[in-house]
Amino acid sequence: MAKGTLFVMTGASGVGKGTLRERLMERVKLYYSISMTTRPPRPGERHGVDYWFVDRERFLALRAQGAFLESAEYVGRFYGTPRAPVERHLARGEDVLLEIEVEGAKQVMRRAPELGIQAVFLFIVPPSLSELRRRLLFRSGRLDEAKLKEIRARLARAEREIAEAGELGFDYVVANDVLEEATAALERIVRSERLKARRQGAALSRALARDPELEAELDEMERWMVERGGTGN
Repeated sequence: MAKGTLFVMTGASGVGKGTLRERLMERVKLYYSISMTTRPPRPGERHGVDYWFVDRERFLALRAQGAFLESAEYVGRFYGTPRAPVERHLARGEDVLLEIEVEGAKQVMRRAPELGIQAVFLFIVPPSLSELRRRLLFRSGRLDEAKLKEIRARLARAEREIAEAGELGFDYVVANDVLEEATAALERIVRSERLKARRQGAALSRALARDPELEAELDEMERWMVERGGTGN
């Protein structure tokens, strides 16, 4: 059985990765690997569904044990992808989706070859930095100096990440301007990757198969056609 493909989706904070992930998984079957983080839950987020929410001490202990496929610190919070469930589902031939920060995606780029993981890297961008700023401001709710400082830090980091994205080796860049169009683009990417030859061993084997009953019928047809041709009819 061919191993599954690891789809790694990343991009700056506020580009809509979470919404795109939800929409994509309504259209194609993927195992979503839940990340672990030390940041507090946002309104509506659930432990064990959106993230595994843990304290800093627990996170650092797991990282020291090598339990993460990747881990990164972002605006003072830690994020990481538990390694065991990802490798388990890939080994079963299932495709896995990660939604992680850019620094984490860079780590997976470096580690995937040595771990024997076939990975596809997707970079999500906003229509513009101005639109990203608007989204971050609206998402923040009531502003205070601390929140404003965090938004400015996120925007500065986003600008750096987008500027260097072309040099990092991402396989695809998708602009999240119109949500439906961006979702459709991601769906096409997943379906196209599944048609690549390395994933189509079963189809290639079936294409080489011979059906004994059909072969016997075709042998008879050949003889009849030769005989008919021999009579001049």
